[in-house]
Amino acid sequence: MLHAVIMAGGSGTRFWPQSRRELPKQFLRMTGNQTLIQQTADRCQPAISPEHIWVVTGAAHAVETARQLSNIPGNQILVEPCGRNTAPCIGLAAIELLASDPNAIMLVTPADHVISPNEKFQQAVAQAVSLIEAEPSTFVLFGVEPTYPSTGFGYIQRGERLVTTSCPTYRVKSFNEKPNQLTAARFMATSEYYWNCGIFVWRAQTILDALKKFSPEIFDRLEKIRPGIQTGHAQVLLEREFPLMPSISIDYAVLEKAADQVCVLEAPFEWDDVGSWQALPRLFPTDGDGNTIDGLCCSVDSSGCIVRSDAEHLIATIGVKDLIIVHTATATLVADKRDEGAIKKLIAELEKRGLTAYL
Repeated sequence: MLHAVIMAGGSGTRFWPQSRRELPKQFLRMTGNQTLIQQTADRCQPAISPEHIWVVTGAAHAVETARQLSNIPGNQILVEPCGRNTAPCIGLAAIELLASDPNAIMLVTPADHVISPNEKFQQAVAQAVSLIEAEPSTFVLFGVEPTYPSTGFGYIQRGERLVTTSCPTYRVKSFNEKPNQLTAARFMATSEYYWNCGIFVWRAQTILDALKKFSPEIFDRLEKIRPGIQTGHAQVLLEREFPLMPSISIDYAVLEKAADQVCVLEAPFEWDDVGSWQALPRLFPTDGDGNTIDGLCCSVDSSGCIVRSDAEHLIATIGVKDLIIVHTATATLVADKRDEGAIKKLIAELEKRGLTAYL
């Protein structure tokens, strides 16, 4: 049976001041009336019912996850004692699924991406499931055709084409981590590379077997946790064993080592990882002066700005250019939008000054 596993452990500091430690990016509304995590859960339905949707999150965010996803059973919100990247997260979900469904197929997806339309996403998932049913040892990755030479994403190079369907699927020829600008431009020019969007489909048992083979330091601790799932003592074992696992992505831990089992399915949907405030112009229309506005704003002689307010609060701009302006009830950000690293510097400065109540 197909299950969805939503990875919701991100912090999203680049969306300060709207994102905070207690309310990271996945809990924010970016487009429409739903938050990112709500959109992610809805995107999986009706192909996957709430009874087969699982969420892996951190202890600090478990209550908010349950509040925002109230139709998902509470025992399907898996709480990590600490962040350990995607390989331990996926391994934990796999042993949970196998406890009740030995034939479980996992759709693994981040909680904080924007994808549309849902119908195209579901079409891609259905094709991935068909591939796995035909070849159970396969790992299916979704690849997104690059629209610009990004240096912030990993890239997948495609090899031999596998099937002729509405979603072209290929063997994976190589994995390439975040490249420099020249290399990213070369990747785009060849038309052989996809962005790795971090969405996967595979059998739960297959990924667990691969962890056993390629990352025994993770698998061995999962095996110590597994008996507790049946006896109701999993949380005690999880809190003991999970922090001892290495912090490593599933790409490094398994996929790059099992390349002969991996294929990439060309995503038929629009995708955005919404990595910073710079994403808003891709999600919202701009006015005649190139301003992107989400909220109440009056702009005079201003251009290229990104303006957002989460309340009925008027933001007025006069004669400014290329700024990010974000208003919340307790903090307001005004920043040069060309300096994406500045918010990280600001977070560090707030820490240094003891202003942690605003983080």
